[in-house]
Amino acid sequence: MVVGLSRQTIEAHLGAVAACDNAVADALQLVGYPEARVRPTGYRTLLRTIVGQQVSVAAASSVWSKLEAELGEEMAPAELLGRDFDTLRACGLSRQKQGYARSLCELVEAGALNLDDLPHDDEAAIAELTRIKGIGRWSAEIYLLFAEGRPDIWPAGDLAVQEGVKRLLSLKERPAEKTTRSLGERWSPYRGSMAIFTWHYYANPAL
Repeated sequence: MVVGLSRQTIEAHLGAVAACDNAVADALQLVGYPEARVRPTGYRTLLRTIVGQQVSVAAASSVWSKLEAELGEEMAPAELLGRDFDTLRACGLSRQKQGYARSLCELVEAGALNLDDLPHDDEAAIAELTRIKGIGRWSAEIYLLFAEGRPDIWPAGDLAVQEGVKRLLSLKERPAEKTTRSLGERWSPYRGSMAIFTWHYYANPAL
């Protein structure tokens, strides 16, 4: 299922922020609104997150294609759990990533992690997702923002978000995660759209 924050929702949220924040209003005039970033909800998105950790986009795509060929397009957790180390290694999964993938699959298969019914409270949902080995706070926040479209998620540990905040607020140095989290409080309850905007603002070649 695809949820995410739509372009229309992002524009509405950023418009509300800009009405109260001149820095955001000025930045919107310079770079315009960002495109939506949407991923499907569910196990496959988290598995793809694990596959993509610390490798290039091209390398991650190659591994994913091999896994699809081996496990089937649905990549059911039981299928992955039924493969041995060498089979998954041939698909490109390192020992560490196999451990992470098996942790995810085991939780889903046992019914200990229900991705269709995560807690409504954001912090509780992050705590639930980080039970998966290899899924830290950043990965959990990205899932909740891109897949579930939670409007107030603020991935303050993301370097591009930090750089975007630095430029947006004309800071002398890139703020650390704790400071970025604190600075973002002014944009609640629309921090999800603001996170997407900081990536857009940071990546703009005209700045």
